[in-house]
Amino acid sequence: MNILLNRVFPAVLAGLVLCGSALADAPKISLTIKGQRFTPDQIQVPAHTKVEILVKNEDRFPAEFESADMSREVVVPGTSTVSVFVGPLSPGRYNFFNDFNHAAQGWVVSTPQPSK
Repeated sequence: MNILLNRVFPAVLAGLVLCGSALADAPKISLTIKGQRFTPDQIQVPAHTKVEILVKNEDRFPAEFESADMSREVVVPGTSTVSVFVGPLSPGRYNFFNDFNHAAQGWVVSTPQPSK
């Protein structure tokens, strides 16, 4: 048991810290829900990069950021903000929508970055 605590636990803890710092470094993009619509309705992200989308719901009632294309489904309570991590995505267009109001739709457009 001491071997487990002395060797495995520190390794697991270090891995969690590294994952947390990698997520903290993810580019952030803002998306707003207002009047049951996404603004902007298209956001651009760099291909092959994990991105944090900050979804701010300015309406008083809940909404949902859902995407079958990106395998995400997050309820955004009224007048609150949630973080949704997506990617790394291959270049392309990925649909998202509000499952509580299917008229509210948008796109994440993943574009290749220029070579350095």
